[in-house]
Amino acid sequence: MFTRKQLIEISKTTPEALVDIILLLQEQVQELTQRVTQLEDQIAKNSRNSGKPPSSDGLNKPKPKSLRKKTGKKQGGQKGHKGHNLEKTEKPDHIIPILVSSCSCCADLTNVPTTNLDCRQVFEIPEPKLEVFEYQSEIKICPECGQINKGQFPEGVNSSVQYGSRFRGMLVYMQNQHFMPAGRLSQMVSDFYGTSVSVATILDASSRIYDNLASFEEEIIDILSDSEVLHVDESGLRTVKKLYWLHSASTETITFYGVHEKRGSLATDHFNILPNFTGRLIHDFWKPYFTYDCNHGLCNAHHLRELTFLFEQQGQIWAKDMFELLLEMNIFASKQNKQLTSEQTEPWVKRYRKIVSEGWDGNPLPKKPPPKKKRGRRAKTKAQNLLTRLGDFEDSVLAFLYDINVPFTNNLAEQDIRMIKVRLKISGCFRTVHGAEHFARIRSYLSTARKQGQNILDSITAAIKGMPFDPAALFSS
Repeated sequence: MFTRKQLIEISKTTPEALVDIILLLQEQVQELTQRVTQLEDQIAKNSRNSGKPPSSDGLNKPKPKSLRKKTGKKQGGQKGHKGHNLEKTEKPDHIIPILVSSCSCCADLTNVPTTNLDCRQVFEIPEPKLEVFEYQSEIKICPECGQINKGQFPEGVNSSVQYGSRFRGMLVYMQNQHFMPAGRLSQMVSDFYGTSVSVATILDASSRIYDNLASFEEEIIDILSDSEVLHVDESGLRTVKKLYWLHSASTETITFYGVHEKRGSLATDHFNILPNFTGRLIHDFWKPYFTYDCNHGLCNAHHLRELTFLFEQQGQIWAKDMFELLLEMNIFASKQNKQLTSEQTEPWVKRYRKIVSEGWDGNPLPKKPPPKKKRGRRAKTKAQNLLTRLGDFEDSVLAFLYDINVPFTNNLAEQDIRMIKVRLKISGCFRTVHGAEHFARIRSYLSTARKQGQNILDSITAAIKGMPFDPAALFSS
């Protein structure tokens, strides 16, 4: 640091040295200003204007802001909306008569005929209890040859005492659909049914259904590989020893989950869905997805969040214009019942490119190369990165405009994979990778069953018995 007196002396004796000092200080100020801006931008990020999860917002959670425009309608159900309420059944399970034996005037009404009934129904669950079915196999000795003959027990009845398939299916359902840890599930069964179920029994039920779903998993992989539009996503999955990754691939009717130690192409190749896929792949610009030879569609929900950050935190007008344009495009495309023509898409694309050009005018790339002391390419700003994506991957960003089958966002995949975060919050990390693999395959089955309108408990019971439902039946019917 120089004092005022020293600077005055330098200016008189060696002015060029003073110029060098000023230029150096300017460079340092510029670097520090950029650093402060980066830190302020980092602090300003939240779940509404970036890819950060809502759980990271903490106490400074931003107020929700809907992307829907006001319609002028009142809140709540609209006129003509079909409501849902509890309705009486024509065949109640139990009828409890309430007799009238006397009048308020003390008259006896015991033998007076009933003129009408006022009926009220109460929907109630029966007292939880386990029913025990005892199979008694006859043993007979043949009078002709003396051979001992014994009745054959039904398939699955292997022990002298055991739990039934439906009860074990309920254990699998509670553990994998509602994320109840085995210890708490054992306690719940004891509280409800008055019987003690060991953790080993619960884990054995999951292990049994996992093995029985191997062919089911192979079948949904084939279906997803042949689908026209496929949504994919990935998320961290914590085990005791290290971080693994949960990968999802899904459509409106099929869901696949897979666990792998890698996040990129090594994992997606391993699951053998994307290497054979030739349709439209919807994702969030994770670069390894672009290594596959198929059409792509980018999630515009991610773009909207990034644009929100740029115009709210940095005041970039082009970002606000692009935000509104993408929403207008989506509304226009969603109202069409057929594929848009080139005459319909051309005005939208022209406006899109104009806004991208305006964005570059306000965020030009530096023409001067980086100083020699710094290696590599100069880092782009957040705005420059987004503009590069919007320009270089225009067809993927606007895929929803060109193809009526392509959605505006990747929300389907995000909704499918979101539950893993709920599972980790409720039950903690997985103790073993094998346990995580069990969870992934069983969740694939449960999610697919729900999407296809199957009864969940019946589907699990069938899988416990080794007869899972056929996911391809929906397409062949």
